[in-house]
Amino acid sequence: MNPYADLPAERFWRKAVAGVPPFALAPGPSGAFLIPPGARVATAGSCFAQHVARALTEAGFGRYLAEPVPAGLSPAAAEARQYGTYCARYGNVYTARQLLQLFDRAYGTYVPDLAAWTRPDGRRVDPFRPAIEPDGFPDEAALLASRENHLAAVRTMFEELDVFVFTLGLTEGWEHRADGAALPVAPGVIGDGFDPDRYAFVNARAGGVRDDLLAFLDRLFRVNAKARVILTVSPVPLIASYADRHVLVSNAYSKAALRVAAEEVVEAEPRAVYFPAYEIVTSTANAGRYYADDLRSVTPEAVAHVMRVFLGAFTNAAPVARVPHPLGLEYARAAGVVCDEEAIERSLV
Repeated sequence: MNPYADLPAERFWRKAVAGVPPFALAPGPSGAFLIPPGARVATAGSCFAQHVARALTEAGFGRYLAEPVPAGLSPAAAEARQYGTYCARYGNVYTARQLLQLFDRAYGTYVPDLAAWTRPDGRRVDPFRPAIEPDGFPDEAALLASRENHLAAVRTMFEELDVFVFTLGLTEGWEHRADGAALPVAPGVIGDGFDPDRYAFVNARAGGVRDDLLAFLDRLFRVNAKARVILTVSPVPLIASYADRHVLVSNAYSKAALRVAAEEVVEAEPRAVYFPAYEIVTSTANAGRYYADDLRSVTPEAVAHVMRVFLGAFTNAAPVARVPHPLGLEYARAAGVVCDEEAIERSLV
């Protein structure tokens, strides 16, 4: 009559973790659905989400771009401006609040008071995607025109996508005091300057993250009833913490809060599934070898393992995902462009 007697092997640490080679650890998600060939898979969130699109492309799935490269733009210029990094040029969406506000800005139900930041050279920066134009915008009119086109592409993305993969990255962030507009980086890191009367540090609670995600899903399903959502938590530690404590403690809180929020969301919403990328990389079986010498950068082997399990769970074919270059600061190929968070350290030099 032991209630554990008939449980499958995956429920037991000795059998499912200690009893398998580290590379074979495969905690596939319950409730997974198949992503059919030709599905439009959109990604957003922490930079770690980009690897899903690459792995699906290598597995034979098409790449979905709602905001394609303009005609005449060279491949190098397109990459520098983050065309193709995500399905649309929203840059890093580190928090659930950013994601919710992205949707509301796209549909015009939320128009932030904050319009533009100014760089020391006079060029303008979009506060909500500050790294998408390396040289900045010449003036606010050009910035607003680009934003209008971008938000139209975001609407198209939400309405057309079949699967949305969102990687939760941070609880810490900054907001504009006037109306609570969530920012991907602190003012003064890429543009504008820090004024405590205008900007506030925030550190979301697990319940707040959960509520923001559920509100976003409600909005998404209203415009796209067929959508399915995959939530993950980034295994990459915080690059810096503004909270008054050791960064190791802040990181532990942040990842725990995000993981709790994701769990409560998928329990409440059957059309959303949690995928354990965070658990695979940080597992005691793998953590020592899945981080580089800086103890933060995730190795190519780690990404390959995560995507091998992802493809096995969500597709019929699961080839080994290839990652031809190391991953520093979530994605070294475009450090300083794709990962807005890295700008914190560069701004201190």
